Amino acid sequence: MSDFSPYMLEVIKEFEAENPEIKIKWIDVPFSEGEKRTLASVLSDNPPDLINLNPDFAALLAQRGALYEIDDKYTTQFNKPVINSLKQNGKLYSLPWYATSAVTIYNKKLLQKSGAKLPATYEDIAEIAPVIKSKTNAYVLLPNITENDTMLRILNKYGVNSPQNINSAQSQEVFDMFKELYRKNLIPKESITQTHREALEKYMAENIVFFQAGANFLTMIKENAPSTYKSTDVAPQITGKLGQNDFSLMNFVIPLRAKHKEEALKFALFLTNNENQLELAKLANVLAVNEETLKNDFYKRYDKNDLMSKARVISAKQLYNIEPAMKPEKNQKEINTLINTAVQQILINKNTTKNILDDVSVEYKKLIAD
Repeated sequence: MSDFSPYMLEVIKEFEAENPEIKIKWIDVPFSEGEKRTLASVLSDNPPDLINLNPDFAALLAQRGALYEIDDKYTTQFNKPVINSLKQNGKLYSLPWYATSAVTIYNKKLLQKSGAKLPATYEDIAEIAPVIKSKTNAYVLLPNITENDTMLRILNKYGVNSPQNINSAQSQEVFDMFKELYRKNLIPKESITQTHREALEKYMAENIVFFQAGANFLTMIKENAPSTYKSTDVAPQITGKLGQNDFSLMNFVIPLRAKHKEEALKFALFLTNNENQLELAKLANVLAVNEETLKNDFYKRYDKNDLMSKARVISAKQLYNIEPAMKPEKNQKEINTLINTAVQQILINKNTTKNILDDVSVEYKKLIAD
């Protein structure tokens, strides 16, 4: 957050003025060191009182009994679907700070040339992929399905979210859809190894028509590929059968061993009040999680010539349709690796989809039982 020092220092100053008995010491930790330093500190006798974390790591700490439980009565200012997504077995161990929700960035010139319709689902993507390839010589998209939890997020849009249904008929159908696209060279061969960064490069070079990403990527396209940007438009993100949207959060947690829990909670609620949320959103181009802020014109209206504001309005609307949200599990990183390895094996036809997913189900069960 060092880029936002003026904002943070001003918020701290205001909070201290309202609460003269409380002093805030803000320590900015490099993202790469965050988890390691957090783990060491929460297990010590003198942890920070309030920590900004991603939900996966926060869930891991909660599962280990290292976090303070937050009463529901403190959640009234927040977007309800977001709060529901953070609950573990009905209990809340974190508060959201800000969110992002990917939109579909697309090349309207290439789409028009192909004559294909704007896709809403992954099935639509599969249907228009051959038309786009034949008419434009571009790929429909590079799905980066082996990056982090991308495939799990896609599967969640089809109700596939546990070791019990990872090898279901519905799951096989989703994997086979990508396998067919790969086999017919309708998505790039690099799809089994490359990330959203390479997908961005391909989009800017007009080698792919659709790119799923946060609104902040529009700035990169505008700066690095102005001619592509001129042909760019945005639409809601691609969904699955359940129709819900994907999103990401950054949260606040209070360690169980923290010495100033009440003060920490008070400060977290101050950081996420309407005024501070709106200011941060305008500075950082993120989505607020405060319900009142989300009703602001900043998230409701856009100039049709301003792609960034259009993307922001679409993203904010998507936060109202995120359930069922994907829940982080124990050993989430290992689960991601297990699924991503399965994607590679299925796409290169190492075995039948069913056999591979049956093996995944067994290993998945072991990982969440550990």
